[in-house]
Amino acid sequence: MTEINPVNSDEKMLNILERIAIALEKQNGITSPQALDYNEASAFVWNAEASKLIPVPDTAALPSSMLVGIEDHLETLRSNTRQFAQGFAANNALLWGARGTGKSSAVKAIHGELAATYPLILIEIHREEISSISSLLEILRAAPDVRFILFCDDLSFDEQDNAYKSLKAVLEGGISPKPDNVIFYATSNRRHLIPRNMIENESRTAIHGGESVEEKVSLSDRFGLWLGFYPCDQEQFFAMIDNYANMIGLEIPQSDL
Repeated sequence: MTEINPVNSDEKMLNILERIAIALEKQNGITSPQALDYNEASAFVWNAEASKLIPVPDTAALPSSMLVGIEDHLETLRSNTRQFAQGFAANNALLWGARGTGKSSAVKAIHGELAATYPLILIEIHREEISSISSLLEILRAAPDVRFILFCDDLSFDEQDNAYKSLKAVLEGGISPKPDNVIFYATSNRRHLIPRNMIENESRTAIHGGESVEEKVSLSDRFGLWLGFYPCDQEQFFAMIDNYANMIGLEIPQSDL
């Protein structure tokens, strides 16, 4: 009579179950965290509908030396990101201000610098998919040796949009906290991410207006680092042109500036 080795039997069963799980994930378009190759690219885009990360071969990041007039902000963001990449605690960051002032360029530039030295991945999540952020975090939680910057460009919320609650719970205070290997960076034209008229309407119409406003405004408070970007003056504008011309080897007579 042949004896069955219970250890080998368990291993075979586990292998079968693993193959079944992989097949079901593929059938339903779900990305297995173990199957992701973070050496494939240094940046990905989250596709919520397919529950998968799509690699981005080139983020078209500008060198930080081209970003004139925001040097102090760059250094602050660089220091915060480097601290995070080295495994230390760091702040979620909100870059807010006028459009075209270099907010998203700053995030991509700093990531491009540090990704050359550290296992640092930039993942973009679109504002429309913020409600799926918990699913994305579970995938990232499965790769503790990699550090992720979760990036949302042009983040804002309109009336009747409750997606901000999902983000608020993830950033701080939720029962399932944000993984230690994930940091959240966002850019926005609004300091508080909510339209001012919406905040004022809440204050006037709610029974407890102050509490209702506080709930919405407190989302911005979940960002430990705020960086305000303002329109440049004429002197800064000319400095930008001069800097760009020098970098591409074009001489501009000072009289033309």
